Amino acid sequence: MKHSEIVDFIRSRFTTEEFIPLHEPRFLGNEKKYLLDCIDSTFVSSVGEYVSNFEKQLALYCGVKYAVATVNGTAALHLALRLAGVKRDELVLTQALSFVSTSNAISYTGASPAFIDVDTDTLGMSPDKLNLFLTEHTVQKEDGCYHPESSKKISACVPMHTFGHPCRIEEIAVICANHNIALVEDAAEAMGSFYKTKHAGTFGLMGILSFNGNKILTCGGGGAILTNDEVLAQKAKHLSTQAKVPHPWEFQHDALAYNYRMPNINAALACAQLEQLPHFLQSKRVLADAYATFFAPTNFTFIKEPQHAVSNYWLCALLLMDKEERDAFLNFTNKQGIMTRPTWNLLNNLEWLQPAIAGDLSNSIALESKVVCIPSSVRL
Repeated sequence: MKHSEIVDFIRSRFTTEEFIPLHEPRFLGNEKKYLLDCIDSTFVSSVGEYVSNFEKQLALYCGVKYAVATVNGTAALHLALRLAGVKRDELVLTQALSFVSTSNAISYTGASPAFIDVDTDTLGMSPDKLNLFLTEHTVQKEDGCYHPESSKKISACVPMHTFGHPCRIEEIAVICANHNIALVEDAAEAMGSFYKTKHAGTFGLMGILSFNGNKILTCGGGGAILTNDEVLAQKAKHLSTQAKVPHPWEFQHDALAYNYRMPNINAALACAQLEQLPHFLQSKRVLADAYATFFAPTNFTFIKEPQHAVSNYWLCALLLMDKEERDAFLNFTNKQGIMTRPTWNLLNNLEWLQPAIAGDLSNSIALESKVVCIPSSVRL
C-alpha cells in the first residue's frame, strides 16, 4: 500500500485539510462552566470542592476506594513509590519500552530502574520475562528480594500499560506477591482501559494515572494515585500538601514532603472531562475499528487490544516491517501534515542510567524500530 493512500484515509477520518495532530484534547461539555465557577469561588489552588469531587468520581469510575489527585502523573508515580517503601540504592523493576517519566520517577527516590522486556501483543511488561529475570538473577532473603550482582534489594515493580493497552497485569501481580515485591502500576496512558473487568491501575498496591494535555482525559496537567488502602491514601494526601499538620494558624510540617496536590482549577476541568469519558472512549473505539479494517489487507499491522482487555486506544499504533520502512513512513506522513511518531527510545539506553541492569530485551528492541503511532484524537 502506498503511503499516500494511508494519508488520504487518515484525512477522511478527521475531515480536515489542515495539520492533523497525534492526539489533541476535546472540550465538549461543562469545562467552561466549571472553570468559571471555580474562578468565581476564588479557590483556584489545591483547596476547593472540585478536587475532592473529582477524586470521588474518579475512584468510583475506576472501582477503587480512594483516588488522590496530583499535579501530574510523574509526581503521582514518585509519591506512590515513596509510599510503597522504595529507598535510596534499591532497585525498581520496570520496562525499557516506556516514556522517560517512568524511570525519572524511580530515580527521584534514589533507587535505580532495572529493565524487563515487554510482550509483543500488549507492548507492556512480559510476566514470562519478569519471572525469568527473577529466577535467574535474584535471591530471596528474610527482608525481601535481592539482586546479588549489584547487592541491591528489589523493592518495587512498575509495569506500564503502553498506549492504553493493558499488560498481563494479573500474572505480574502474582509474581510480585510471590517475591515480596510491591506492585505499583503505571497506568498513565490507560484511563478507561480494563483488564478482566478491572480498571488498569487497580491490581497492585497502588496505580497512577496521568491527565496531561495529550491524554484521553485532560485537565492541562494532572495525575492521580489509585489505591484501596486507606492509610496509603491519607499519607498520599498529606505528603502531597507539604506534610502540613492541620492547625488554625501555625505552619507545622511533620515530614519531608512535596507540593504535589492538584489545583482546584485543574480539577474543575477534570470533572467536566470525566463526564465526557464514555463518549471519548466510544469515539476512539470507532476510529480503532476503522483503522483495523483499513490496514487488515495490507502489510501494516494495526495493534489491537490484547486478549482479556478492553483498551482505551489512547494511541493507535502500527507495526511496520523494519526501521527503514518506519522512517520512510514517518518522513512522508509528517511532510504531508499528518503527525505520526515512533515509540520512545528504550530507557535502558539513557546516558544517566548507565550501566543499566536489564534482562533479555529482544522484544523491546524489535518494537522500538518498527512501531509508529498514528492520529488518535477523539473525533468531533
